Amino acid sequence: MFEAIGFTFLGFLLMELAGWFIHKYLMHGPLWMIHKTHHQPSKSFFELNDLFSLGFGSVAVLLIFLGMDGFDYRFWIGIGISVYGISYFFLHDVLVHRRLKWFDRPKNSFLKGIFRAHQAHHRTNKKEDAVSFGLFIVPKEFFKNEEK
Repeated sequence: MFEAIGFTFLGFLLMELAGWFIHKYLMHGPLWMIHKTHHQPSKSFFELNDLFSLGFGSVAVLLIFLGMDGFDYRFWIGIGISVYGISYFFLHDVLVHRRLKWFDRPKNSFLKGIFRAHQAHHRTNKKEDAVSFGLFIVPKEFFKNEEK
């Protein structure tokens, strides 16, 4: 059981680290033509950038299927990536971008920090000059208490 929890956590952590790297160096690099749809106003529910989520989800499904026989490390890493994807959906798409208006703006200080970091990331709609590329791992400055 501890092994399953460990590999699930590892999958989650690896997804955050890989996501940060991919976002900074690929999405804001050679794959900008796809990612820029996320930085531009749109009236559509879907954007070309959603292809990245399909890609990450496909990796998770593949790992789960490869590890199903015996529930080995691949299965649990795939589960960790899936948990990350679900978290991403709720934090990024629902809470921050309000693609589905299920919740109000965050009141929790951790969620506020994530929200502020993502707002700072979207201050530019250009390939360059963006900040804060992670979802959970963001600079400390975004978690400082607001001035009253």
